[in-house]
Amino acid sequence: MFRSGRAVSAAFCVAVLLAACTPSGTPAPSSGTASPTSSPGSSEPALTPAAGAAPGESDEPEWNTFTTPDGRLMFDYPPDWSVEDRAREAAPGGIFVDVVDAAGKSMATLRTNIAAKAECTQKYPYALMDSESLPALAQKGAAPRFVFEGRDDHGSYPSKPAPLSYGITSAPLPSGRTACPIFQFFTWPPGVASFSGVYNAVATARGVTPDVNTPEAYTATEEYDQIRQTITSLRPAK
Repeated sequence: MFRSGRAVSAAFCVAVLLAACTPSGTPAPSSGTASPTSSPGSSEPALTPAAGAAPGESDEPEWNTFTTPDGRLMFDYPPDWSVEDRAREAAPGGIFVDVVDAAGKSMATLRTNIAAKAECTQKYPYALMDSESLPALAQKGAAPRFVFEGRDDHGSYPSKPAPLSYGITSAPLPSGRTACPIFQFFTWPPGVASFSGVYNAVATARGVTPDVNTPEAYTATEEYDQIRQTITSLRPAK
């Protein structure tokens, strides 16, 4: 069984993030401006960053700040990461950008104006590694949360690996030991949005050897700290 703070098989990898969510939409043009260069390992153009305040100590390299092509949201990201425009995959009237690290690995994607339907046909053992309220994104007095969570589909392992993911959600935290499939979407008019990524327990941060406590240990790595700061920095553009 997959429980927070207990052993988790290193063979678990993410096959499905949103098992009960069905986003829909057709590609839409982007108003974002791309630089002529691309990040390693990607065919998509990297968007030109804007200078921003650096989270952390003053002697650290300054982080960049990205404003979405529609001018509605902004977030900070590490100086050696980049943001790629995936406008061809965006929902009508929405945006779709991919935050990638220096090696070209996708760390999180931000999408807006998407259609998603949550269904709960079955509950699974629930694990919560991290959680934080995000009042800057509150709508009608309700603030979404950043979470790093997992579900253990132990009965079908290894044919259906357990999902592990981090991102923003407007869904309430489960009150018991089981929960519906992961639904990491948050309210952002005129529809819902997503800023999240999947965690693969086998492909961990550089220098971290996968072991039985990888999901919990991952929260102590520099990579996770950078992902967390990036996602939780999301806010309305000024």
